[in-house]
Amino acid sequence: MAKKIEILEVSKRKLMGQGLGSCSMDELHDIDSQLQRSLKNIRARKAQLFNDEIQRLKARERLLLQQNASLREKYGSRPTLPTPESASAPVPVSVPAAPPTPPAQVKERGNCSQSTQSWEVETELFIGPPQMRCL
Repeated sequence: MAKKIEILEVSKRKLMGQGLGSCSMDELHDIDSQLQRSLKNIRARKAQLFNDEIQRLKARERLLLQQNASLREKYGSRPTLPTPESASAPVPVSVPAAPPTPPAQVKERGNCSQSTQSWEVETELFIGPPQMRCL
């Protein structure tokens, strides 16, 4: 049992790049092949995890878009985000250049229909359906 443990430790050190001075060309080639196979398996697993996460996030996006559409229908608002059918198209996101303002003074700016007018939405907490007003 102790001899097997020693062999495994030597093998582990070689895989970690330590103690390679005594290795022949064939041993180095075998270690290289083993590392290449291991890297291939690791990369495949990583890609699978990323694909699974992408699928999970897409499903969540579809659910949130459906919930958003349902809420908009319930409260009579016009949809401003893409429908689930066009969810694959990227949604542009604008980031304000100004520093953030205190929560009590936060206001958002957007477009009112297709015109060049802008409108403000106050983000204060209130009970009841939201009201939009154009400036």
